[in-house]
Amino acid sequence: MRVVLAEDLFLLRDGLVRLLQAHDFEIAAAVESGPELAAALAELEPDVAVVDVRLPPTHTDEGLQCALDARRKRPGLPVLVLSQHVEQLYARELLADGSGGVGYLLKDRVFDAEQFVDAVRRVAAGGTAMDPQVIQQLLARRSGDDRPLARLTPREREVLELMAQGRTNAAIAGRLVVTERAIAKHTANIFAKLGLEVSDDDNRRVLAVLAYLDHGR
Repeated sequence: MRVVLAEDLFLLRDGLVRLLQAHDFEIAAAVESGPELAAALAELEPDVAVVDVRLPPTHTDEGLQCALDARRKRPGLPVLVLSQHVEQLYARELLADGSGGVGYLLKDRVFDAEQFVDAVRRVAAGGTAMDPQVIQQLLARRSGDDRPLARLTPREREVLELMAQGRTNAAIAGRLVVTERAIAKHTANIFAKLGLEVSDDDNRRVLAVLAYLDHGR
Protein backbone atom coordinates (compact mmCIF):
# COMPACT_ATOMS: atom_id res chain seq x y z
CA MET A 1 0.00 0.00 0.00
CA ARG A 2 1.58 3.25 -1.20
CA VAL A 3 1.39 6.33 1.02
CA VAL A 4 2.11 10.01 0.40
CA LEU A 5 2.85 11.68 3.71
CA ALA A 6 2.88 15.44 4.32
CA GLU A 7 4.16 16.83 7.63
CA ASP A 8 6.39 19.86 8.09
CA LEU A 9 7.91 18.84 11.43
CA PHE A 10 10.91 16.68 10.61
CA LEU A 11 10.88 14.53 13.75
CA LEU A 12 7.17 13.74 13.45
CA ARG A 13 7.46 13.12 9.71
CA ASP A 14 10.40 10.77 10.21
CA GLY A 15 8.59 8.98 13.02
CA LEU A 16 5.48 8.48 10.88
CA VAL A 17 7.58 7.15 8.01
CA ARG A 18 9.26 4.61 10.27
CA LEU A 19 5.95 3.61 11.88
CA LEU A 20 4.19 3.06 8.57
CA GLN A 21 7.12 1.19 7.07
CA ALA A 22 7.18 -1.08 10.10
CA HIS A 23 3.57 -2.02 9.26
CA ASP A 24 4.33 -2.85 5.62
CA PHE A 25 3.30 0.45 4.04
CA GLU A 26 5.38 1.77 1.15
CA ILE A 27 6.21 5.47 1.51
CA ALA A 28 5.90 6.84 -2.02
CA ALA A 29 6.85 10.32 -0.79
CA ALA A 30 7.32 12.17 2.51
CA VAL A 31 7.08 15.93 1.97
CA GLU A 32 7.00 19.06 4.08
CA SER A 33 5.13 21.73 2.07
CA GLY A 34 1.93 22.32 0.15
CA PRO A 35 3.53 22.57 -3.31
CA GLU A 36 5.49 19.35 -2.73
CA LEU A 37 2.31 17.61 -1.60
CA ALA A 38 0.33 18.77 -4.64
CA ALA A 39 3.06 17.50 -6.97
CA ALA A 40 3.38 14.16 -5.19
CA LEU A 41 -0.38 13.49 -5.21
CA ALA A 42 -0.61 14.33 -8.92
CA GLU A 43 2.43 12.37 -10.04
CA LEU A 44 2.47 9.34 -7.74
CA GLU A 45 -1.26 8.52 -7.38
CA PRO A 46 -0.88 6.88 -3.95
CA ASP A 47 -3.32 4.48 -2.32
CA VAL A 48 -3.76 6.90 0.58
CA ALA A 49 -2.54 10.36 1.60
CA VAL A 50 -1.74 11.22 5.23
CA VAL A 51 -1.74 14.99 5.44
CA ASP A 52 -1.12 17.62 8.09
CA VAL A 53 -3.70 20.42 7.80
CA ARG A 54 -1.19 23.24 8.23
CA LEU A 55 1.79 23.22 5.87
CA PRO A 56 4.20 25.80 4.44
CA PRO A 57 4.12 28.24 2.81
CA THR A 58 0.91 29.63 4.38
CA HIS A 59 0.79 27.51 7.57
CA THR A 60 -3.02 27.85 7.49
CA ASP A 61 -4.91 25.06 5.71
CA GLU A 62 -2.45 24.42 2.91
CA GLY A 63 -2.36 20.66 3.43
CA LEU A 64 -6.13 20.29 3.55
CA GLN A 65 -6.66 22.38 0.42
CA CYS A 66 -4.07 20.34 -1.50
CA ALA A 67 -5.83 17.16 -0.44
CA LEU A 68 -9.26 18.50 -1.40
CA ASP A 69 -7.95 19.62 -4.78
CA ALA A 70 -6.44 16.17 -5.36
CA ARG A 71 -9.80 14.55 -4.50
CA ARG A 72 -11.54 16.77 -7.03
CA LYS A 73 -9.09 15.67 -9.69
CA ARG A 74 -9.14 12.06 -8.57
CA PRO A 75 -12.55 11.40 -6.92
CA GLY A 76 -12.37 8.99 -4.03
CA LEU A 77 -8.67 9.49 -3.30
CA PRO A 78 -8.35 8.28 0.32
CA VAL A 79 -7.17 11.10 2.59
CA LEU A 80 -6.42 10.99 6.31
CA VAL A 81 -6.00 14.49 7.72
CA LEU A 82 -4.01 15.17 10.88
CA SER A 83 -4.66 18.26 12.96
CA GLN A 84 -3.41 19.71 16.22
CA HIS A 85 -6.91 20.82 17.23
CA VAL A 86 -10.52 20.10 16.31
CA GLU A 87 -11.37 22.36 13.37
CA GLN A 88 -15.02 21.78 12.54
CA LEU A 89 -14.79 23.72 9.29
CA TYR A 90 -11.99 21.46 8.07
CA ALA A 91 -13.98 18.35 9.02
CA ARG A 92 -17.00 19.64 7.10
CA GLU A 93 -14.90 20.40 4.02
CA LEU A 94 -13.36 16.95 4.06
CA LEU A 95 -16.77 15.27 4.25
CA ALA A 96 -18.54 17.61 1.82
CA ASP A 97 -18.25 15.48 -1.32
CA GLY A 98 -20.09 12.62 0.35
CA SER A 99 -17.67 9.90 -0.72
CA GLY A 100 -15.71 7.53 1.48
CA GLY A 101 -12.02 7.17 2.10
CA VAL A 102 -11.69 10.07 4.52
CA GLY A 103 -10.36 10.51 8.03
CA TYR A 104 -9.73 13.31 10.50
CA LEU A 105 -7.54 12.56 13.50
CA LEU A 106 -5.99 14.72 16.14
CA LYS A 107 -2.22 14.38 16.24
CA ASP A 108 -2.41 12.97 19.75
CA ARG A 109 -3.80 9.78 18.18
CA VAL A 110 -0.54 9.29 16.29
CA PHE A 111 1.12 8.25 19.53
CA ASP A 112 -1.20 5.23 19.71
CA ALA A 113 0.49 3.25 16.93
CA GLU A 114 -2.18 0.56 16.66
CA GLN A 115 -5.02 3.09 16.47
CA PHE A 116 -3.22 5.24 13.92
CA VAL A 117 -2.26 2.35 11.63
CA ASP A 118 -5.81 0.99 11.83
CA ALA A 119 -7.12 4.43 10.79
CA VAL A 120 -4.77 4.58 7.79
CA ARG A 121 -5.83 1.11 6.66
CA ARG A 122 -9.52 1.88 7.12
CA VAL A 123 -9.33 5.09 5.10
CA ALA A 124 -7.24 3.44 2.38
CA ALA A 125 -9.95 0.77 2.08
CA GLY A 126 -12.57 3.47 1.43
CA GLY A 127 -13.87 3.77 4.99
CA THR A 128 -13.87 6.57 7.52
CA ALA A 129 -11.79 7.30 10.60
CA MET A 130 -13.12 10.29 12.51
CA ASP A 131 -11.62 11.40 15.79
CA PRO A 132 -14.09 10.96 18.68
CA GLN A 133 -13.60 14.60 19.71
CA VAL A 134 -14.61 15.76 16.23
CA ILE A 135 -17.75 13.63 16.37
CA GLN A 136 -18.67 14.90 19.82
CA GLN A 137 -18.39 18.52 18.71
CA LEU A 138 -20.43 17.92 15.57
CA LEU A 139 -23.11 16.21 17.61
CA ALA A 140 -23.07 18.97 20.23
CA ARG A 141 -23.82 21.56 17.56
CA ARG A 142 -27.02 19.68 16.72
CA SER A 143 -28.29 19.07 20.24
CA GLY A 144 -31.00 21.77 20.48
CA ASP A 145 -34.50 20.63 21.41
CA ASP A 146 -35.83 21.64 17.97
CA ARG A 147 -33.35 19.37 16.17
CA PRO A 148 -34.05 15.80 15.04
CA LEU A 149 -31.04 14.71 17.08
CA ALA A 150 -33.01 15.50 20.24
CA ARG A 151 -35.37 12.64 19.35
CA LEU A 152 -32.61 10.08 19.90
CA THR A 153 -32.35 8.15 23.14
CA PRO A 154 -29.06 8.27 25.07
CA ARG A 155 -28.21 4.78 23.77
CA GLU A 156 -28.98 5.79 20.18
CA ARG A 157 -26.71 8.83 20.53
CA GLU A 158 -23.96 6.56 21.80
CA VAL A 159 -24.44 4.22 18.84
CA LEU A 160 -24.45 7.20 16.45
CA GLU A 161 -21.15 8.49 17.80
CA LEU A 162 -19.55 5.08 17.30
CA MET A 163 -21.06 4.79 13.81
CA ALA A 164 -19.65 8.17 12.89
CA GLN A 165 -16.18 7.05 13.98
CA GLY A 166 -16.40 4.43 11.22
CA ARG A 167 -17.19 1.38 13.36
CA THR A 168 -19.23 -1.52 12.00
CA ASN A 169 -22.30 -2.90 13.77
CA ALA A 170 -20.21 -5.83 15.00
CA ALA A 171 -17.58 -3.50 16.46
CA ILE A 172 -20.24 -1.34 18.12
CA ALA A 173 -21.91 -4.42 19.60
CA GLY A 174 -18.59 -5.54 21.03
CA ARG A 175 -17.87 -2.10 22.45
CA LEU A 176 -21.31 -1.79 24.11
CA VAL A 177 -21.50 -5.48 25.08
CA VAL A 178 -24.80 -6.10 23.32
CA THR A 179 -25.90 -8.22 20.35
CA GLU A 180 -25.50 -7.17 16.72
CA ARG A 181 -29.27 -7.53 16.40
CA ALA A 182 -29.73 -4.86 19.08
CA ILE A 183 -27.34 -2.53 17.26
CA ALA A 184 -29.16 -3.11 13.97
CA LYS A 185 -32.40 -2.08 15.67
CA HIS A 186 -30.80 1.06 17.13
CA THR A 187 -29.33 1.89 13.72
CA ALA A 188 -32.72 1.57 12.04
CA ASN A 189 -34.27 3.82 14.69
CA ILE A 190 -31.53 6.42 14.22
CA PHE A 191 -32.04 6.62 10.48
CA ALA A 192 -35.80 6.78 10.87
CA LYS A 193 -35.65 9.59 13.44
CA LEU A 194 -33.13 11.56 11.37
CA GLY A 195 -35.11 11.06 8.18
CA LEU A 196 -32.24 9.23 6.46
CA GLU A 197 -32.59 6.29 4.12
CA VAL A 198 -31.20 3.10 5.60
CA SER A 199 -28.16 1.77 3.72
CA ASP A 200 -26.10 -1.40 4.01
CA ASP A 201 -23.00 0.65 3.14
CA ASP A 202 -21.40 1.61 6.47
CA ASN A 203 -19.27 4.33 4.90
CA ARG A 204 -22.19 6.00 3.14
CA ARG A 205 -24.35 5.93 6.23
CA VAL A 206 -21.65 7.51 8.36
CA LEU A 207 -21.07 10.28 5.85
CA ALA A 208 -24.80 10.82 5.44
CA VAL A 209 -25.30 11.15 9.18
CA LEU A 210 -22.36 13.52 9.56
CA ALA A 211 -23.46 15.64 6.62
CA TYR A 212 -26.99 15.84 8.00
CA LEU A 213 -25.88 16.73 11.50
CA ASP A 214 -23.44 19.38 10.33
CA HIS A 215 -25.29 20.88 7.38
CA GLY A 216 -28.95 20.18 7.96
CA ARG A 217 -29.77 23.52 9.51
